[in-house]
Amino acid sequence: MGFTSRLTEYKALLYRLLLAYLFYFISRVLFFAYNTNLFAVDDFITLLKLCWYGIAFDTTALLYINSLFIILSVLPLKINTQPKFQKGLTILYFVSNLLFYATNFVDIIYYRFSQVRSTKATLDLLSDESNKKALFEHFTWEYWYVIFIYLACCVCWIWLYRLVKVKPATVKNAKTYFVSSVIVFIAVIVLMVGGIRGDYKHSTRPINMVDAYKHVVIPNQGDIILNTPFAIFRTLSSNSFKLEHFSTADYINANIKPIKQYTSNPTVKPNVVVIILESVAREFWGSMNRDAKIPGFKSYTPFLDSLSGSSLIFTNAYANGRQSIHAMSSVLAGIPSFQTAFTSSPYAKQKIQSLVSICDSMGYQTSFFHGAANGSMGFEGFGNILGMKNYYGRTEYNNDKDFDDIWGIWDEPFFQFMGKTLGTQKQPFMATLFTLSSHDPFKIPSKYKNRFKGGPLAIDKCVQYTDNSLREFFNYAKTQPWYNNTIFVITADHTNQTYYPAYNKPVNRFAVPILFYSANKAYGLTGVRTDIAQQMDIYPSIVSLIGYNKPFRSWGRSLTSNLPGETPRAINSLGNIYQFLQGNYIYLFDGKKITGIFAAEDKSFEKNLMDGSLNPEMNKGVADFKAFFQDYSDRIVNGKLK
Repeated sequence: MGFTSRLTEYKALLYRLLLAYLFYFISRVLFFAYNTNLFAVDDFITLLKLCWYGIAFDTTALLYINSLFIILSVLPLKINTQPKFQKGLTILYFVSNLLFYATNFVDIIYYRFSQVRSTKATLDLLSDESNKKALFEHFTWEYWYVIFIYLACCVCWIWLYRLVKVKPATVKNAKTYFVSSVIVFIAVIVLMVGGIRGDYKHSTRPINMVDAYKHVVIPNQGDIILNTPFAIFRTLSSNSFKLEHFSTADYINANIKPIKQYTSNPTVKPNVVVIILESVAREFWGSMNRDAKIPGFKSYTPFLDSLSGSSLIFTNAYANGRQSIHAMSSVLAGIPSFQTAFTSSPYAKQKIQSLVSICDSMGYQTSFFHGAANGSMGFEGFGNILGMKNYYGRTEYNNDKDFDDIWGIWDEPFFQFMGKTLGTQKQPFMATLFTLSSHDPFKIPSKYKNRFKGGPLAIDKCVQYTDNSLREFFNYAKTQPWYNNTIFVITADHTNQTYYPAYNKPVNRFAVPILFYSANKAYGLTGVRTDIAQQMDIYPSIVSLIGYNKPFRSWGRSLTSNLPGETPRAINSLGNIYQFLQGNYIYLFDGKKITGIFAAEDKSFEKNLMDGSLNPEMNKGVADFKAFFQDYSDRIVNGKLK
C-alpha cells in the first residue's frame, strides 16, 4: 500500500467531513425555519448567502470537534485500514460530533427566548440552576419534536457515513507509504490551523463571533451565520472587559459622568420595593403602548395599566442585558452585561458600590425575594456580593404546596409572603422581588385557567396571572403601615416571546417598562415620559429619591432629578454587537469601531447613515459611546466599582 492506496482513506475522510458540513447546513436551515419571525430575511437567496458565509464558522467548529479524528485518520500507521482501528475512528467521530451537534438543536428552541446564540455565559447560567432535572424533563416533553428531528438527523448521518467504508489493505512499499503519508500529515495540520483560525484571507487574528456580523446589515442575521458550537468554543476564554484608549479622562467625566451626586433631602427616608417582572416586557403593557399605534393591540396588564395612571412611567425604556441575572446587576448595581456577562466573570467578586451598599450605609434593611430554589440563577450569590442582608427563596417560604413543579413558588402566594415579611422588618427597608411565573413552560395555577385566557402567545396568560398577583399584593400592602411611605419601582428583566412586528425589531427586543409609584404624593412620581431610559437608570434614581447626598458611581442617570447635564441613553448588546441609543440616532459598535448609525425611528436598521458624512450629533454620539465603553472596561478590570 503506497500513496495511491491511501487515497481511498483520504477520500473517506473528506466524505466524512463533508457529511458534517451537510448536517450543519440542515441544522442552520431548521434554526432559521423555527425562528423565521425573528429574522428579516426576505427571500431564499438571502438565506443561502447567510448559509454560505456560515461555512467559515462551521469549518472552525468542525475542526475543533474533529481534530483528533482527523489526525488519527492521516497518521502514517500500518493499522489505519484495519477494522478495529476504523471502528474506533467511527466511535470517536460520532461521540464528539453528535454531542456538539445537539447544541444547535438546543438553540432552535432557546434562541427565541435569549435571541442570541448560546455561549459560555449560557453554560454558566445553567450551572447556577438547582432544578436541572426538572428543566430537562420539561423541555424534553415540551419540545419532543425537536429531539425527534435531531435523532432523525443522527440516524441519517450514521447511515450515510456507513455507505463509504475503508477496506483493509497491506503496506507493500513502506518507504513510499511513510514519506507520502508524512507529507500529507503536515499539509493537513497546516490546513487545520488555518481552518480553525478562519485564516482564509490572511487575517491577523482568528475569526470570532463578531466577524459574522460584518456580512449583514441587520445584526441578528449574524446568528444564522453562526453555529452554536463555534459560539461556545470562541467564548470559553473570552474576555470583553479589555482596556481601551478611545478617550480622555476629562471627556469621560464631562460627558459620561460616571460619578454622580444628588442633593435631595426627604424628611423621612422612604422604603423602597423594586419589583423585577420575569419576561413581562413593554409589549404586554397597555399603558406603555397607548401612543405606539400598533394595529389590534391588546393589553394583558389591566392592573398595571390602572396603576400607571397615578405613577411616573417611561414608555421608551430598555434592558441592559438579555438574561435574568443581567437585570439584577443592571437594576441594583448599574452594571450592564454585554458579550461576557459581568456576573459570570471573575470581576464580579470585587467590592461593588450599588443600591444595596448605599442603602446599607443609610441604615436600611435590605432583602431579596425570589421564589425559586435558593441559589437559582445566581441571584443569591450575587446578592451576597452586593451585601444583601436577607435572602428569601423557596427554602424560606417553606410550603411546597404552592410549588409550580418547575421553577418555584407561584407568584401570587410569594407576593403575599413578601408583603407579610416586610411587615416584620424595621423601617426603612429596601426589598427586591424577582418574579418567576411568567416563564417557560408558561403555566398558571389550575384555579385560574378559565379566568386568564391569554392571547396568541403562550406567555400572555402568565402575564395576566402575574398582573393579578400584583393587584392582590397591592391590595394587601395598602392595609400596612409601611405602604404610604414606600416607593415602588416596577420593571422587567428582559423580553421574551413577541407577537407584534414592532417588537420584533432589533432595538425593541430590549424594550422593557419602567414605572415609579408611591402613595406619598410628595415624591411627585406621576406622568408619562418618552425620553430614553434604561434599567441602569433605576439605581441612581432611587439613590436620589432616598436622599443619599454623597458622590457614587453610576453610568445611568436619575430619571427623577432630570439634571440637564445627564444625557438620556440606553446601552445593550446584540450578542457581539453593542447597541447605543442616544438623541436622534442608534449606534452599532463591534468593540473597536462603529459599524452602523441609524435614525432613532429606524429600529429595523434599514438605512445605514454611515454611508454619508457624519453630522456633529453623530460624531458626539460616537465619541460618547467609545468613552462609555472605555470607562466601563477600566472600572471593571481595575476594580473601580466601589
